This record gives sequence, C-alpha cells and structure tokens, in this order.
Amino acid sequence: MKADLRTLDLNLLKTLDVLLDERSVTRAAARLALTQPAVSGMLNRLRDYFDDPLFIRAPHGIVPTTRAQELATPVKRILADIEVLLQPVSFDPIIAHLIFTLAATDYALRAVVVPFIAALKVQAPGIRVRVVPVEPERLVAQLEQGKIDLALMTPHTTPDELHSRALYDERYVCMMRGDHPDAGKPLTIDRFCTLEHVLVSYEGESFHGVTDDALAKIGRTRHVGLSVSSFLVLPDVLAISDLIAVVPERMAENRAGMFVCDTPVAVQGFTKNMAWHGRTHRNPAQAWLRGLLLETSQRA
Repeated sequence: MKADLRTLDLNLLKTLDVLLDERSVTRAAARLALTQPAVSGMLNRLRDYFDDPLFIRAPHGIVPTTRAQELATPVKRILADIEVLLQPVSFDPIIAHLIFTLAATDYALRAVVVPFIAALKVQAPGIRVRVVPVEPERLVAQLEQGKIDLALMTPHTTPDELHSRALYDERYVCMMRGDHPDAGKPLTIDRFCTLEHVLVSYEGESFHGVTDDALAKIGRTRHVGLSVSSFLVLPDVLAISDLIAVVPERMAENRAGMFVCDTPVAVQGFTKNMAWHGRTHRNPAQAWLRGLLLETSQRA
C-alpha cells in the first residue's frame, strides 16, 4: 500500500503507539479494550501502510524494527496534538493574556468602557484593551478581519449580519454650569427655547438633533449656537459660557461643577448595544468579555 494521508486511520496510530509501549499484542489489546485478533488485524494494516514488518516476534512478546522505533516519537507527538485539539476550549480570566479591541464613540467610552475597565482590571488583569473609533462603513470588514472584536453602537446603526445584544436604554437630560443663572430653577419650555444651546453632532456640521425633532412636534424651536463633534469638550464649553446642552444622562453623571435637570420636553432616548461577528460568537474569551460588558453596563 502506498502511504497516503487520505487513507490513514488515526486509530491505527493509537494502536502503533500502544504496541510500542507494551511490546505485546496481548497487553496492547487489553489496554485498548479490543480483542487480540482485532489488534493483530490492525498491526497487519500498519505493516501494509508503512511497508515494514514494524514488530518481530520474540520469546517475551514483540520487538520493534528500526522503522517502528523511528515512528515512535512523531506518532506520540501527533496523538498528543490531536488530544489537545479534541479538548473543549477553556478560558480562565485571571490568567488570560490577550488584547481585546473595542470600537466606541467618546460617549460609549465614558458610559460603557470606563466601568468595564474598572471590573476587568480586577477580574482579568492580564487582558489589555484597545479602543478605536467607530467607522460604520468599514465596521463589518474590520470585524471579519479581526481588527476589532466588538463595537458599541445603537440598534439602528448595527448591520443586520452581526450578532448584537442590548446593554441599556439611555435618556436625555439638560446640563449647564453649576453657577449658570438658570441653575437650580425650574426650566420651563419657554426658557429652554430662549437659551442658547450647544449640540454634539458626530458629523460636526449639523445644528439639528433629536431635541429639535421633539420641539418640532409641539411647534417650538431652539437656538443652537454651537455644534461640536465630541462630548469631551462639552463640559469645558459649558463651564465658560451660559450655553446649555441636552446630553445622554450617563454623560452628565458625576460632572463636577455642572447642574443637571430634566428637559422640559420629552426627548426620545436610545438603546446602546454591543455588536460582534459570527467568527467570535462561540469563542469562550470573547463570550466572557461580552458578559462582563453587559454586567458592568447595568445600573445597580
């Protein structure tokens, strides 16, 4: 028989390994839980495959040929590798060392990533996290190629082909500096529309947002005097002016020197979710990290 990987039965390699260990067909059969004729038949197939007797009868069993001895180490290594392949994949966060790449906006950085990192550094100190901007037009390709592992998005911006899970529902509040003339006073719809607003628009060029949609429904408008493309600069802008802003509630929490109150008009909130590709859906490490993200994004 011509040696060909396509015709090799891995059970034959297991039999060869045991025969090399036991140097006896009888003992090998007992160890393999097979009959002696079955092991003898497998040995004959091995001889045909490798075109070598492999074992020679001796007074106290069988003696391997030089060819069989040459096969001993690689066969044992192959079987050990196969054993590893067949073991269920496990993940222990406390000893894990890997890089987890997130795509997130500056809002998601503060609202989701910060509490996630606080828990991660305790539970999995060896895992490093890289955060990159969300690039909607490249997102699916980045996930397919493993350039990012997970994206923090909203349901309506999440591509249909991705797996996703809602993290929480967000609402909007009004924020201004703590010593603003209107801080601490009831904010009426008239005063709200009179005050000058700063709007965060990721496009960096729009003066219209969800607040304006809500106002339009009741026949009102506001004056947006400044449009910025990042939440990061917002507290600084509010601190040095009488502008006010409508922001996601989690963005306004624990802001020193700021006053936060409800908006006088109901502004539709949004759902923050996480999205990932099917290629990592069953990966134990990725599943654990997604679970931690979900856990740390929930309100106590």
